[in-house]
Amino acid sequence: MDRTHDLQALTKLSSWFPVTGILGPRQCGKTTMARQIGADHFFDLEHPGDLAALASPMATLERLSGRIVLDEVQRRPDLFPIIRVLVDAPIDRKFILLGSASPDLLRQSSESLAGRIAYHRLGGFRLADVGQDSWRELFLRGGFPRSFLAPDQELSLRWRMEYISTFLERDLPMLGIKVAPVAMRRFWTMLAHVHGQILNLSEIGRSLDCSNQTVRHHLDLLEGALVVRTLPPWHENASKRVVKSPKPYIRDSGLLHALLGVGSWQALTGHPKLGACWEGFALEEVSRELGDGIRPHFWATHNGAELDLFWEESGKRYGVEFKWTDAPSTTRSMHIAIESLELEHLWVIHPGSRTFPLADKITAMPLHGFAGRASTL
Repeated sequence: MDRTHDLQALTKLSSWFPVTGILGPRQCGKTTMARQIGADHFFDLEHPGDLAALASPMATLERLSGRIVLDEVQRRPDLFPIIRVLVDAPIDRKFILLGSASPDLLRQSSESLAGRIAYHRLGGFRLADVGQDSWRELFLRGGFPRSFLAPDQELSLRWRMEYISTFLERDLPMLGIKVAPVAMRRFWTMLAHVHGQILNLSEIGRSLDCSNQTVRHHLDLLEGALVVRTLPPWHENASKRVVKSPKPYIRDSGLLHALLGVGSWQALTGHPKLGACWEGFALEEVSRELGDGIRPHFWATHNGAELDLFWEESGKRYGVEFKWTDAPSTTRSMHIAIESLELEHLWVIHPGSRTFPLADKITAMPLHGFAGRASTL
């Protein structure tokens, strides 16, 4: 699969920064991407032979030049200070670090390699990778390569169910996270059922018979492991009656559907969470298109007005609504959001194929068209 967008971004970063971090959940294609960029030396920190070779890391690494890839680097945080020394030496040497955790969980890298490292969040396949004609398959199966490329729906779902089990039983403990797999599975499943809703810690805590603090802790762990996105609310004035709790989203639509027990297109289109599933899928695509330099939010008031996605870019404000209909129309909330937030433009992302104006500053647009949104301004 040709992942042009990510490959170009990573090639640019690795040509300028001495250390490039490729972050993403397990099995999203980090290793393949690193090999495509070019690796003169490759160390898999889960491979016994490679671990043995790095028993004396300074002695091993200082003899090497060119691009050096360290896969699953979160297993060896002791390497970060050594990498700092090596990249400061006058030798043609660059590192590519692959990790299954956010920079917050890799805090040591941020501290040791400040000013030397740039991060790229990889994630699964994008719509641009698979082509707009395959959007239904991407929506149903998600972007993990083995899930998307499975020969049939049954094997795709089976792979995702196994992924969830392995993630809970093996991957989280390897990140140093000590939470019982059964408890975390219950929480992750509960999160799937409140996907895209305003987070109510007390309600989830009562359902799981645990404290608000425990719920928040579990959510932070899944977000740090890059499988959950917590979308923060936008509020400028603390006195205004706007919602100030975040919204949680399962980042990969395929994992979301597996947690909901949805295994086919027919089951998905008849599911009561279809609208929320589409919102999460499209929101993830749009957020990745915006890039790491933009922090997206949602906006909602206690009077019922809301906007699914809001961001600031080049001194201007924009918004997106996600609607599961190929014939969307304007709503009162959209006009309130444009006025209250002083939006430059608002797009309504739908599953159809046409782009058309709905009102002044409001355009209906298919998901694949968002990359060319500037043409509608």
